[in-house]
Amino acid sequence: MKKILLYIIAAFCTLSASADNTAEARRILDKAAAKVSIKSGATANFSISGGKIGTQSGTISIKGNKFCARTASAIMWYNGKTQWVYNKKSDEVNVSSPSASQQQQMNPYTFLSLYKKGYTMSLTNAASGYQVHLTGKGKSISEMYVLVDKSYNIKQVKMKQRNGWTTINISNFKATSISDAAFSFNAKDYPKAEVIDLR
Repeated sequence: MKKILLYIIAAFCTLSASADNTAEARRILDKAAAKVSIKSGATANFSISGGKIGTQSGTISIKGNKFCARTASAIMWYNGKTQWVYNKKSDEVNVSSPSASQQQQMNPYTFLSLYKKGYTMSLTNAASGYQVHLTGKGKSISEMYVLVDKSYNIKQVKMKQRNGWTTINISNFKATSISDAAFSFNAKDYPKAEVIDLR
């Protein structure tokens, strides 16, 4: 009887610790999301590697669900509805209306709305802050690791998708005021570019 009681107490303590761990993981992601979700906008440097992407680095501007990412080979604008991808080498612009899963592959901050629904999470302490592990059944991103520093800046996101793991490193995050026009392609700036509408 004593052993059974000890098992019950141990199981209860484990469940309680697990619930506390999940709550703390959510609290950390909530703080990181609040820091990124600045109404006026923000910028950061990024490097991305894995899957079909290879390795690329550049800068990203974000404001709400809008973003503009610039690399050495391309510029991508997304105004919340329409996406434009300008290929510098071919001088072409592809216009599309991306699905939610396509947006996840392009914007390192899209996970900030994903974790709130359909994912289980756990927290471990890392040397520079916290690492949150997320798993979701039947999701296009089945597993994620999010590294957050002690100031609640997101430093790294690792995402597992059907084609493998993608790693995004983020640095130099800064809040700044950005015009909505910065998230749409302006044809006047690229007068010779061929526009291909894929919608």
